[in-house]
Amino acid sequence: MKQHKYYLALILLFVTNIYAQDVADLRKQFEQIQLKGAIITGLEIISDGTFHQPNSSAVYTNLPPFVRVKIVSKPSPDSNINTEVWLPIENWNGRFMGTGNGGGGGNIIYYQLASCLQRGFAVANTDLGTSPNVHRFVNMPEIWKDFGYRATHEMTVVSKAIIENYYKQAPRHSYFVGCSTGGQQALMEAQRFPEDYDGIIAGAPANNRTHLHTSFLWVHKVTNEEEGCQFTDDELQMVTDAILNENVGKDGGSSQDNFLTDPRIASFDFDSLTGKLTSKQIETLKKIYTGSVNPTTKEQIYTPYPLGSEKGGLGIDIQQKKEGVYSLLYQFHWLWGENFDYRQFDFDKDMDKMDDMLSDHLNANNPDLSAFKKRGGKLLMYTGTNDAIVPFQDALNYYERVIQNTGELEETQRFFRYFIIPGMAHCGGGPGLNECGQKAALNVPLDDDHDMITALISWVEKGKVPEKFIVTSYNEWNPEKGIRMQRPVFPYPEFPEYTEGDPNLPSSYKPGVHERGKVAVPAERYLK
Repeated sequence: MKQHKYYLALILLFVTNIYAQDVADLRKQFEQIQLKGAIITGLEIISDGTFHQPNSSAVYTNLPPFVRVKIVSKPSPDSNINTEVWLPIENWNGRFMGTGNGGGGGNIIYYQLASCLQRGFAVANTDLGTSPNVHRFVNMPEIWKDFGYRATHEMTVVSKAIIENYYKQAPRHSYFVGCSTGGQQALMEAQRFPEDYDGIIAGAPANNRTHLHTSFLWVHKVTNEEEGCQFTDDELQMVTDAILNENVGKDGGSSQDNFLTDPRIASFDFDSLTGKLTSKQIETLKKIYTGSVNPTTKEQIYTPYPLGSEKGGLGIDIQQKKEGVYSLLYQFHWLWGENFDYRQFDFDKDMDKMDDMLSDHLNANNPDLSAFKKRGGKLLMYTGTNDAIVPFQDALNYYERVIQNTGELEETQRFFRYFIIPGMAHCGGGPGLNECGQKAALNVPLDDDHDMITALISWVEKGKVPEKFIVTSYNEWNPEKGIRMQRPVFPYPEFPEYTEGDPNLPSSYKPGVHERGKVAVPAERYLK
C-alpha cells in the first residue's frame, strides 16, 4: 500500500511538472502576440474535465481539455474590460464563437463558455467593462462606450489574435450568439463592426436601450402615482387569464394553449375587469399597455408589453417595486447619480438629455446593415411573445425598418431572418415554447431543424437557408422531465397555425402569413 502511494505521488509530481512546463511554454508563445491596449493576466490548462466557476458554487463537468486565457483590455484610461477565451486542446472545430452577456454585464458568463467549448468552438465572453457594479459609473462616458459596443469588439479582436497564435491558423469562420444585452451586442456588431463575424444570433435584443429602460421607469411611475395602483400576483394572473380566455385560438395557435401565438392580433377591453380590479388599477393597466409617452408632445417613446405577458419574469410585478426596478435603472444613475429620485424624471426633457448623452453609445438602432450583407454575413433574430421585459414588438419594428432600408422583405431574408416564438419569455422559459438551441445549450438535437447555432453554421458555410425551427417546451422547463410539446416556427411574417390533430405535435401546424407591422412605433426621435 505504501509503495502504491509512493508511485502515485511520483505520477502526480510528473503530471504537475508537465502541466507547469506546458503553461510556461504557452506563456512564452503568447508573449509573441501583439495585443494593442490589452494584456494577458491569467493562463491555465484545465485537463480534468471540471471547471469551478470563480466566486460561485457552479461547477461545469464533462468538459474537454482546454486552455483558459484571461485578458484585460484598456482602450481608454478609464476602461477595464475583462475577457476570457477558452481554447479546446483537442478536436477544435476550426470556428470562433463570441458570446453575449446579460443585464448590465459585470461578470463573465461561464455557462456560455462551457456549452460552446463542449461543441468544439474556441469561445470568448466579456464582462463588458462594468465590473464590479454597473451602477457606479457616474459621468464616465468611456465606460458607457465599453458597455455599449467597444468591449464586444475588443473581445473579438483579442480572441482572434489568441486563437491564431495558439492554433497557428485563424478561425475558418466566426460566429456570435447572445440574448437580451447579448442581443444588443449582436446587433451592434452587425451594425458597427460588420467584418467581425460571419454569422450572428440576436435574441430578444435590448438594442433600443435608452428607451427600453425608460419603459421600466414608466411602469414604475404609473403603478406608484398614488395608492392603489399596484397589483398582487393573483391579480396579474387574473388579468392574464381573462386576456387568454378572450383570445386563445384566434391568433393561429391551438384553443388549448395557455399563451398567445401572435399578441398583435389579440384585443382586450380592460374595462371588462370592473368589479375584479379597482378603477385605479384599470386605468393603470391602460397606461402600461399604451407604453411610455412624452407627456408634452404625446409622442410614443417605446412600445408597450405584449398582451398575455402580465406574469412574465421581470415584468410588472418586479418593475412596480422600487427594490425590483432599481437593478434596471443603472443608466439613470450614470447621468444623475446613485441617489437619483425616479419620481422626478421628466419623460420629455430628461428623455432628451439621456438620448443626447447615451444613445450614440448604447442604442443599436441603425437599420442599415448593407456592409454586413455585402460581405456575406448572416443574421438570425428571435424573440418570444411572452417577453415581459424586452417586448417582441420592438424587435419587429427594427426588422421592419431594416426591410425598408434594404428595399424589400425577400431581399432582407437573403441575409437576415427573424423568428417570433409563441409563448417564450425573456430568452427562454415562459408558458409556451422555449428551447431551440438559442442559448448554446446541449439539450436539443444538434441539427438544422432544432438547433439555431447549427442552422446558422449551415446557412453561412453551406448556403442552406433556415426555413423553420422545431421549438421545444419541456415539462417544468427541465429536459430531464421530458418534452411537453413541440411546434414549428417560421420566418416573420409567417407564424405557426394550428390545423388539426394533437396540438403538442409539430405536424399539427402549418405556416401562415400574418399582416406585417401592427405594433406601436416610437417617434422618429426615439429611434436613434
